[in-house]
Amino acid sequence: MIKYFIIILVTFFLISSLKAEPLFLSEYNFFKNIREQIPKEGVIPYHIANPLFSDYTYKFRFISMPDNKVASYNYENIFNFPLGTTIIKTFAYPVDDRDLKKGFQLLETRLLIHKKEGWTPVSYVWNENQTDAKLKFIGKTIEANWIDKNGNVRNARYRVPNINQCKSCHQLNKAIMPIGPKGRNMDLDFFYQSGKENQIDYWEENKLLKDVPKKKMIKPAIWNDETFLIPERARSYLDSNCAHCHRKGGSAGNSGLYLSLEEVGRMAIGVMKKPVAAGRGSGNMEYVINPGKPEESILLFRMASTDPGVMMPELSRSLSHKEALPVIYEWIKEME
Repeated sequence: MIKYFIIILVTFFLISSLKAEPLFLSEYNFFKNIREQIPKEGVIPYHIANPLFSDYTYKFRFISMPDNKVASYNYENIFNFPLGTTIIKTFAYPVDDRDLKKGFQLLETRLLIHKKEGWTPVSYVWNENQTDAKLKFIGKTIEANWIDKNGNVRNARYRVPNINQCKSCHQLNKAIMPIGPKGRNMDLDFFYQSGKENQIDYWEENKLLKDVPKKKMIKPAIWNDETFLIPERARSYLDSNCAHCHRKGGSAGNSGLYLSLEEVGRMAIGVMKKPVAAGRGSGNMEYVINPGKPEESILLFRMASTDPGVMMPELSRSLSHKEALPVIYEWIKEME
């Protein structure tokens, strides 16, 4: 009873803090063309290595910083952004994944706004006419469909999280924090209006980023790039899809399962680790990762499941990521 009271109380305070936010996304004036997601000058588009799987949605990412303000570089952690920064992410399905020129169905735009009291999450749900998105506190389920790269019609029940659920992924040491914009995620090429350029270089040249080291760090593997080794690909995938919760200080920090790239302990990443709780969620298996035995590993079992009481991650998906599962399978199978 106390637990539910705390949840209700936290939700109340979050909603109260959002009442000052604009009712419609267009009021922020982030875009020259909001429907086409074309940002105005000063709003920086970007992408990251190994984005989170969210039922095959595309994501359009942007950052808006106050004029003449600069972020500070960090390789392993989030850039230190100035107050007034807004991180913008729009989720969308393509009409036809074989021809992206046919456009997208925009679903939701999430904002993280850097205020004096910390980062504030805000969610806007797009209307049927795709002309604007409206502030939403309590979440929503959107029935969506698209044509995939193989020409098949796919369906998904896309779930917009409520504001209290945002902290399950974005919580670090009991504070809401961004996840993606960090050095090792951003060291990629991007096609700007001026041409193709490395994102870190572009930000530094345009005085958006300071304290960039002269010698760049090693880039992490891309999970679906077969030029990298299977263990490297698997760890990169788990880092982007699981470690935002499964890290020290994260919402699943008490599980003892830490899946970030910097974690080196075998038991910490699940090898021969017994689950915190047995039962249906564990599939009655003994270990999170049973080396050489992917069929007997809880990690793979929960990643493959679409049962809400079993699946991991718990949020942002109703489908299993069929292209990624073989990578995790082979990684466990190769283990000794």
